Amino acid sequence: MIKKILKIILWTLASIVLFLILVLGYFNLPVKNKIKRADIGVTFSHRYAQDIGLDWKANYIALLDDLKIKRVRIPIYWDWVEKEKDVYDFSEIDWQLDEAQKRGAEVVLVMGQKVPRWPECFIPKWIGENMDEVAQNDEIRRKELLEFIAIVTKRYKEHSAVRYWQIENEPFLKFGICPTIDGDLLDQEIATVKMINSERKIMITDSGELSLWIAAAKRADVFGTTMYRNVYKEGWGYYVYPLGPRFFLFKTWLIETFANQENAVVIELQGEPWVSGWTVHRPLEEQFNSMNEEKLKENIEYAKASGFDEVYVWGVEWWYWLKETQNYPLLWEAARDEIKKSALGE
Repeated sequence: MIKKILKIILWTLASIVLFLILVLGYFNLPVKNKIKRADIGVTFSHRYAQDIGLDWKANYIALLDDLKIKRVRIPIYWDWVEKEKDVYDFSEIDWQLDEAQKRGAEVVLVMGQKVPRWPECFIPKWIGENMDEVAQNDEIRRKELLEFIAIVTKRYKEHSAVRYWQIENEPFLKFGICPTIDGDLLDQEIATVKMINSERKIMITDSGELSLWIAAAKRADVFGTTMYRNVYKEGWGYYVYPLGPRFFLFKTWLIETFANQENAVVIELQGEPWVSGWTVHRPLEEQFNSMNEEKLKENIEYAKASGFDEVYVWGVEWWYWLKETQNYPLLWEAARDEIKKSALGE
């Protein structure tokens, strides 16, 4: 009897392994008819640019004027804009939007408590100094967040540079120093924005590799996925996701079929190293192991092979940091070339 049970278990495990091998093999089959022309944008965090010692305004103007970027994703950091309750300073966001408007660039404006860059969530200290205090003031956080969402929407609903509202960043991914994931609160945020500005589309994002996308995609007018290739995980070290473009083609089919979502973009394509610790504190050799000029080009081609014709690359601050502080302009120049080539369909 025991032998029979063990035999069943072994056959079951062997079947599962075989199935996973076949699926992985399918995901890595060559793709035909990949996208030729794509609009390449970037995410720009003035907070991160400052954190790594840059003149963030010079960095921003350079990406608009030198790289000729026409699509930018800009996060609004709640804890910076409302450092004191009901006292708002939108001057840095105003400046970025106005400079984009002057050049005919379009902006994905990200608002909420969870927006791009570590530690992911940026809740004002007057709500809580840490996650324990934030949890104790949960009702206050929810109320103030919805009020902040409304204030942002009212302020920028007439600004012509704003193309999409992005509400929260990967709200269903458990990552960062953040409160517990709350779909009901996200729905209230979406409803708040739509009540004030129903004409402009709302983007919701999710992890490319770690999620099925459906919960995010069914709430979105436009869905945005992340896309990372060379990653680091504590205890595992550095590795490359063994997933070909068909993996993303399959997930796109999933949201078309089960979330009625036909508008998808790559909102965060890896263009920056994923290293152990703070990127610019690691040796350049280690940084270049997971991102360099060739890998940047490969990642953009990978995104297009996955069927996406709108791609926002992550890492423009790092390219500028290399150019301005390390006398290494090659990443910046490679990005400029790829942006131009993709726009022309070359």
